[in-house]
Parts: sequence; C-alpha cells; structure tokens
Amino acid sequence: MMDDSIYFPDWRRLVRYSTDGPEMTILNEGPGHKVLLAGLEAGGRIPPHPERLGLYHVLEGTGFMTVDGARYPLSPGVTVIAPAGSSRGIEAETRLAFMAVRVGPEPDSTP
Repeated sequence: MMDDSIYFPDWRRLVRYSTDGPEMTILNEGPGHKVLLAGLEAGGRIPPHPERLGLYHVLEGTGFMTVDGARYPLSPGVTVIAPAGSSRGIEAETRLAFMAVRVGPEPDSTP
C-alpha cells in the first residue's frame, strides 16, 4: 500500500492556477516545515513578503523571483533558496508552477 501523504506520482494533477495570487496545494506539513505546490497564471504575482527559509523549484513556466531586492529569472528546473527572514516575491510571465519547501519557524514566531 502506498502512502498518499509522501508519494505524488504526478504533480500536474495536484497544481491549481490563479491570477489573484498563488493557489496552494499542501503536500506535507508538520512542526517546522511545509511542502506545497503553487500555480500562477500569466500575469499573476506574489508580492514580496518575509518568510522562513524557503526552497523553490520551478516545474513549468517562466517569470521572476525577487529575494531581498535581487531579481532572478525563473524557468523549468530553476531552484532558488531564499534565506530565513528574507523578503521574496514571484511574478509569472507565463503560467507558472513551482514546488516550495519552507523550513523553520514562521518569521513572526519567537525562537
């Protein structure tokens, strides 16, 4: 028997897209971590915001990610690691899907 909380054979069936901000599908969550899929339609964006340590891996589409003011081009296969507490945002040029892994306490949490 396969555990559907750890095995995801096709991310395309799980991702959802929106122009009003990311549509998130949480794959796994626990104390100190969250793993999710997110989709943005062309023109969609996530405004810059502080967040815990984050690893973002682009699955499809193109756009830009800003981390503490530095702008990075996104395309399939790109991985961006944003340090804990850094401000980050995403702009989608085309339909964009990515996986995000967030680790550590929330930025507003005390250690």
